[in-house]
Amino acid sequence: MHRRNLLAIAGLLPAAAARAQSRAVRVVVPYPPGGGIDISGRIFAEAVGPMLGESWVIENRSGANGAVGSAAAARAEPDGRTLLCNSDSHLLARGVMRQVPYDPIADFTPIARLAISPLVLVGAPNLVPTDLPALLAEVRARPDRHAFANTSLGTSGHLATEVFRLEAGVPVLVVSYRGTGPALQDVVGGQTSLMMAPLLSALPLIQAGRLRAYCVTGPGRAAVAPDIPNAAEAGMPALAPIAPWFALWGPKGLPAAQVSRVHAAVQAAAAQPEVRRKLAELGGEPILGESPEAFAAFITEAAERGLSILRRAGVEPE
Repeated sequence: MHRRNLLAIAGLLPAAAARAQSRAVRVVVPYPPGGGIDISGRIFAEAVGPMLGESWVIENRSGANGAVGSAAAARAEPDGRTLLCNSDSHLLARGVMRQVPYDPIADFTPIARLAISPLVLVGAPNLVPTDLPALLAEVRARPDRHAFANTSLGTSGHLATEVFRLEAGVPVLVVSYRGTGPALQDVVGGQTSLMMAPLLSALPLIQAGRLRAYCVTGPGRAAVAPDIPNAAEAGMPALAPIAPWFALWGPKGLPAAQVSRVHAAVQAAAAQPEVRRKLAELGGEPILGESPEAFAAFITEAAERGLSILRRAGVEPE
């Protein structure tokens, strides 16, 4: 989005703020505090709420792989007082869970994507070769010697792991962990050899030489790690489109006027240097210039792509 357009949007916000009369808005995050979704939500809540004359309060409602909080947001009145902050994994709930009490697409109103953050393919330095082509050759020759650490089903990390296995053409073992930290530590320790990890979490270990980095996902190289090639450059372009993103939804039926005012405030916040600085500390970048309609179209495409990967990989809902 051009700077003059952002300034025009910002100019409309004070009037919107005056009309809002400082009402409270709960932003449901369906995971515990401290994760990427929670932190991103708080960054934008702190910036967007004052623009609209509202008090945006993060409400962490975790459980059932995000389904508890998402269901609560889906059941809320579509009056703009309840929003959902979630990640790309929201779209694939029915691809990995048998019982989901809502439709991840039909029961929500897309408002805006907030930010995108890359994954990085890492390996235990003493167990894996130095570049991606050699790694693929090694995994194909000795699949029983390798395993992927994974945290949650239906996340970008899980999808990227399945894409690697499909590209390699061999059933590399996937080991589940209750969190990124324990998974990374087992890769460092050699209990597992590979992981598609959040870049920010893995970067200190990469810089210390305790993990070997092969490539990052996303549209290009990551600003916080420019020496690591993008997946397309490294020789596995199928990995490049798979990167975690965070977004805001409202309940089904949220009026278009409400969508437009929140979207405008999110776009204005995303252009603020302080918001951009905080996101960069997470290894993330704000998403600018994407309309609610474009976001809705993107959701449909992303859900179809993710569900296709799960089907090709033989992943069944649990």
